[in-house]
Amino acid sequence: MNFQPELNYGLISMFIFFASVGAIIYVYIGYPLVAYVISKLIPWPIRQAKITPSVSVIIAAHNEEKDIAAKIENTLALDYPGDRLEIIVASDCSSDRTDEIVRRYSRKGVILFRQNERFGKTMAQHKAVLVSSGDILVFSDATTMYQPNVIKKIVRNFADPSVGCVTGQLVYSDQVSSAVGQGCRSYWNYEKFIKQCENGLGSLIGVSGCLYSVRRTAQAKLAKDMIDDFVIATEIHLQGLRSVYEPEAISIEDTNNRSRDEFRMRVRIIEQTISALHRYQAILNPFKHGMFAFQMISHKVLRYTVPLWLILAIVSSAQLALSYSLFRFVLAAELAFFLLALAGYLFERMNIKSGPLSLPFYFALVNVASVAAFLKFIKGHNHVVWEPIREGNLPSPSNNIVSQAQSTARI
Repeated sequence: MNFQPELNYGLISMFIFFASVGAIIYVYIGYPLVAYVISKLIPWPIRQAKITPSVSVIIAAHNEEKDIAAKIENTLALDYPGDRLEIIVASDCSSDRTDEIVRRYSRKGVILFRQNERFGKTMAQHKAVLVSSGDILVFSDATTMYQPNVIKKIVRNFADPSVGCVTGQLVYSDQVSSAVGQGCRSYWNYEKFIKQCENGLGSLIGVSGCLYSVRRTAQAKLAKDMIDDFVIATEIHLQGLRSVYEPEAISIEDTNNRSRDEFRMRVRIIEQTISALHRYQAILNPFKHGMFAFQMISHKVLRYTVPLWLILAIVSSAQLALSYSLFRFVLAAELAFFLLALAGYLFERMNIKSGPLSLPFYFALVNVASVAAFLKFIKGHNHVVWEPIREGNLPSPSNNIVSQAQSTARI
């Protein structure tokens, strides 16, 4: 007599389906909602004051001859006392006219630091810090335009001794209304909402690499293969300090217009983030790192597992569709969503305005990039150097873009 219980594959498939859908809902809706509620119930206020510490703006550049002059002019025009502001361009072994252009501004006090061997953005920034003198270090990209009051808005948060790092609000400009650009802007607006919520939880777990600042006394030397805008928040946390968000410090940058460029960038960023999570895995211990660990697990670790949950949801619903008519509709809806994503991709390739299709397209792009990044990570690939992707001139800070950002800052 066989006493082994028969496996109920229907129940197993049902469990896998609902567990997968539940995980996806938590990542994209549940966690932001929890973070929002906690930030309102138990807020962590930031003490601000009008202060004017000495500031060093460090601009990372590699072959930026097209945009570096405009960036320097933008930085020189910042509304901050000239005798308290230092500008350093960290050239990561540029082989074009970038260094020559920067030298033309030496009479205006702009300092060129050239890294003669390509070690990457993170190392170039660290080396530039060694020749800087500011009490506050502001890190910028060569293609990011700042609003005039950015430095004033940033430094007022350093009046709070618990603050070690401050990041501003990055606004993406999509001048050609591409599918990638529209999807990127929608995704980034969603990310900014989460950032505002996490700000109220005590500390951010990541900052915008094109606009963040650190106390000189809290600046840490990062490994050259680490992504600075993600790792710096962890290093600040390990010092017992906070990384905070200043939405009124506004910067503007163009989105990518081509899916292959956006995909390459997302793969690079996600692979470096996964590598950093592996190196700093101790911070994922909620018993030791509390809320910071909860944020890191919910916002980063689980976010990168979404492709797995998507696959499990589709496979389990396909299995259930054989027995339940309801799941035939579920499976059809899942397949329809990804067909819309494919249509968005094809529209982008044919230079046709995709409209609402940009959202499923960008969702699929980001999750495919997560899979590609994970495969690169387990193969031991890493990105020590970065290849900036440049398609056009620096974005002009139009009144419409700025007013939208200011409205967001007041929310």
